Amino acid sequence: MVQRSREVLRSDALDVAEELMVASGPRGLSMRELAERVGVSRQTLYSEFGDRGGVASALVLRCTERFLSRIEAALAAETDLHAAWVAAVGAALTESAANPLTKALLTGEGAAPELFGADSGPIVAAATDRSVAYLRRAFPDLDPSAVDLAAETATRLTVSHIVLPRHPPEQVAEQVATVVVRVLRP
Repeated sequence: MVQRSREVLRSDALDVAEELMVASGPRGLSMRELAERVGVSRQTLYSEFGDRGGVASALVLRCTERFLSRIEAALAAETDLHAAWVAAVGAALTESAANPLTKALLTGEGAAPELFGADSGPIVAAATDRSVAYLRRAFPDLDPSAVDLAAETATRLTVSHIVLPRHPPEQVAEQVATVVVRVLRP
């Protein structure tokens, strides 16, 4: 029971912290206000997260996990290689457009540099790794070096379009999927 309460507290605190960050930027993440809005003492938050930086780190981890899980689910929902990548890129573009914190983490804009740093490298690496794992699991006959190249290329192209959108998301998803399939099945 205590463990469940701690999980609920953590989730609630991160929900409110994300709201504060989106509404007011990095300065909006105040442990005092967070504690008031969650309905706990500041000491409870400090015990759970350490400090404001700990809350920010937990937000990064949760946001990254949600982002990557959405992409992985989109890949896994399709059996056709091209359709899987259209779905995955579409999911990444949709998630980053819908969630300001995700976009900030990937682009280094808004709250990201002050609280999280401007390096999206760990997210890009994790997205690449999950894509590689999916491809190797779903299409074991593919050349492993081509899988590595395709996954990293797709990830970097997608992030590039998140940072500097040039075309509608549907067109970007189709283009990236086409590149991936051509790398994997020349």
